[in-house]
Amino acid sequence: MKTLFILNDAPYGSERSYNGLRLAGALSKAEGEEVKLFLMGDAASCAKRGQKVPEGFYNIQLMLGRVVRNKGEVGVCGTCMDARGITDPELLDDTYRSTLAELTSWTQWADKVIVF
Repeated sequence: MKTLFILNDAPYGSERSYNGLRLAGALSKAEGEEVKLFLMGDAASCAKRGQKVPEGFYNIQLMLGRVVRNKGEVGVCGTCMDARGITDPELLDDTYRSTLAELTSWTQWADKVIVF
């Protein structure tokens, strides 16, 4: 099964991105599953490197890393990055600036699209 996750919320403040990444991470480990993750709006900040959180608090940067290690693909909306002053070198390894055209292609590729 091919699943596309679209995250819209900031990495911290609400738990929508956290919960979306929990599900994406679990699904990416399952046999026969392919996962793509598109970060747009405030979720573009999820892919910013150097996140430091209090001890015992979830870390979105680490959660994205789990998805990538399980061969998940992570694209970040370039327009959303620009609006938030996020540059390409600030992105986590194995995440990249993406486009609405790629999101369109991924939507056509997917068997399921889940939006958080």
